[in-house]
Parts: sequence; structure tokens; C-alpha cells
Amino acid sequence: MPSERSPCDSGRGLLARGGVLTVEGGGVLTGRLARAMSFDLTEPNVQEQVISLGTLIADLLGVFSGSVLGALLAERRKMDLMGFLVLGLVSGVGGGILRDTLLQVGPPLVLVKPAYLVAAFSGAFAAFIFELRHGPTVKLLSALDALTLGSFAVAGTQRTLEVGLSPGTAVLIGIITAAGGGIIRDVLIRRTPTVMRPEPGYYALAALAASLVCLAFSLTGHRRLALVAGMAVGAAVRLISVRKGWRLPVKRTREVPRKGDDFGGPGEDESWTKP
Repeated sequence: MPSERSPCDSGRGLLARGGVLTVEGGGVLTGRLARAMSFDLTEPNVQEQVISLGTLIADLLGVFSGSVLGALLAERRKMDLMGFLVLGLVSGVGGGILRDTLLQVGPPLVLVKPAYLVAAFSGAFAAFIFELRHGPTVKLLSALDALTLGSFAVAGTQRTLEVGLSPGTAVLIGIITAAGGGIIRDVLIRRTPTVMRPEPGYYALAALAASLVCLAFSLTGHRRLALVAGMAVGAAVRLISVRKGWRLPVKRTREVPRKGDDFGGPGEDESWTKP
């Protein structure tokens, strides 16, 4: 009598023979699906592959959403399609390029994995084609902002751990990955970087929280949960701090605030949610 036990109960319910996959309890799968599913989740090397895949997915989510936000700033500046693509690309992959350059583990992933460019340009084209800065999509943009930060922070932290560097370095690289693309983007458009502006909502602190949670789960042996937990915490800190109007303290001075940023450019209240 066939066993009622699910193949997922033990992680060993899938047996592949010559491209044919037999599932415990009956049933056969053939072809590419069989080859793709013929792995044992209890094997350490398979677990590493799953974790690496999770890191890649988190990275690509950050690239896409970061590209959308960067391209929307191009819309506010009345740029053409090239401006959308440039700011979208920089916002999407700038932090990852900084991360991979600092880690010195070969060329930046954007140069060797086409999926990164596809994600970045897809986000830029989406911002160019659709109207995203008005109406109900404004809330979606806030969620994208938080998702970008959390995704980049955990991807940077996890990738640093994968190359064998210290936990402190992993947290630092996670923050750099989360903030790097935005810093490059803001410098290009002559605006004080978001991470340095006294706006409502924690940015660097949210990235720090995401990196620390990811690190804590990884060091305690729960690496498969580290990515999800880190992203969730980082996004939550960002969203809650924006909604509550929390901000870091600013030094009080007697100087009269002037309109415009340190470069003499447009005002600091510029964002992708305002017309």
C-alpha cells in the first residue's frame, strides 16, 4: 500500500534515474523537470545552492525596484528615455558594483550575469511607460523603496559571508550595497544623497537592521531563513519610520536654512512621489 507520507517530510522523496523522476507513493516525472527537481535538500552542497539562489533572487528584486525608483527621479527632472535608463541602471546596480569591487571576487555580477541588466532596464522602462507617481501607486512606491533597501542589505551581507569575510565586514558591505546605488544616483543629479538627508524615515539604520538580522540567522545555522527575515525587518523598519515620521537628530544651528542643496541644485524636498 503506498505511503501517505509526503516527499517533503524527509527531503528525500525524489529519486532520479536516467532523466526519469520517481516520487515516493507513486508517480513519474520525465525530462527537464525531473533533472531540475532531482536533488536532496539534506545534502550540504544542495543547501548552499539554495542559499545562493535566494541571494540572487533578493539581489534581482533590489535591482528591479531600485531601478524603478531611480527612473522616477528622471521623470521628475524631465529627462528623456536615456535619462531614465541611466538613472535606473545606476540606482539598480550601483550598490552591487561597489559591493563586488570591494569584495574583490572577480568582475561585478552585473557584467557576467545578464539577468541584472534585464532587471535594471525592465524597471527603467516600466517607469517610463507607466504613470507611477500619482494615485494608488504612491503606496506601492513606498513599499518598493523598503523592499529595495531590505533586498540589497541582505544580498550584500550574505554574499560577503559566502566569500569568508568577518561578520562585521558583512554588515558594512550590506549597508554599502543598500545605499551605494542611491548615493551615486543622487550625486549624478546634484542632490544630497538620501542617506544623508534629515528626512522622515530611517535609511541607513533600516539597512543596518536588515544586515544584523540576516547575520544573526546565518551565524546560528538558519541561513535559509536569514534572507527572508532580514528583508522583512529592514523593510518594516523603513516603512514604520517613514509612517511615524522618525528621523535621526540634526544639530541645531543659528544659520537660516536656505533653499537648495549643498551643490546649489534643487530643493531637498524633491522625491519620486511628488509632482
